[in-house]
Amino acid sequence: MSEKKDVKPGPNGGVVKDVAKKDPAGKEVAPKIGQEKNGKTTIADQVVAKIAGLAVHKIEGVHDVGGAFSRALGSARDLVGANENIKQGISVEVGEEQAAVDLTIVTEYPYPVYEVADKVRKHIIDGIQDIAGLEVTEVNIEVADVYIPELDDKDDEEEDDKKDEPKKSERVK
Repeated sequence: MSEKKDVKPGPNGGVVKDVAKKDPAGKEVAPKIGQEKNGKTTIADQVVAKIAGLAVHKIEGVHDVGGAFSRALGSARDLVGANENIKQGISVEVGEEQAAVDLTIVTEYPYPVYEVADKVRKHIIDGIQDIAGLEVTEVNIEVADVYIPELDDKDDEEEDDKKDEPKKSERVK
């Protein structure tokens, strides 16, 4: 990359040197994250995790994000009225120019698991690159379960019915 130096009149009669990097075709290239002329920008892990979380929730065929424990924790959070945690089930590593993402999802039947995972991966990569300007080195996806509405909803109803029944020790004295 070549550098172009322009001298411009500055305040109080001085001069200001403007250094702009150019690619081999002569087009100006914006500085990368962390390499700005007037300071340094650092992007926190939680920012990248939120971007990934927003990207995941837009994909058809994703029923939920996170493993069993993080989903249970999310349910408990819902019961006490806490806000939804968009980062649930997502972990990231962020460097100066790159990011890597690991996440766990539950897909929804009958969506093809690999197609859902590929769409999730693409949306996460596009989102992080477009919004944070970081190169995504990898997106590792664990599919922990497949949600089947007819079966899983029936199981939930049966569990609710069992909760309503008095315990055996309460019926017999």
